[in-house]
Amino acid sequence: MITLARMDDPIAAIAALLHEAGETHHIVYRIVDGEDPDWASWYAEWLIEHSELPQIFGQQPIRSELVWLLVQLDKDYTQSGPDAPWPRWYAERITAHLGAANE
Repeated sequence: MITLARMDDPIAAIAALLHEAGETHHIVYRIVDGEDPDWASWYAEWLIEHSELPQIFGQQPIRSELVWLLVQLDKDYTQSGPDAPWPRWYAERITAHLGAANE
């Protein structure tokens, strides 16, 4: 759950949601140790339907765009190998791409 203090910082809030989605996904897919070739669709659905992401952006993101963005971010993160943890790195780019109402 995202605290109100985190809602003032959309990047931190989105990073926390991505972390929570990752933990939840791993629990849901525990029988296959988190393996899910369509993980981005699951993340997008969870983020849109079961998290505060729409409130952070001030509108509901388009699911297909979010799926595409997550897949692209995974490729970019893997290729570039940044020092930043993936939730924060993704959150910065999701915010830059989709914008956030609280910026």
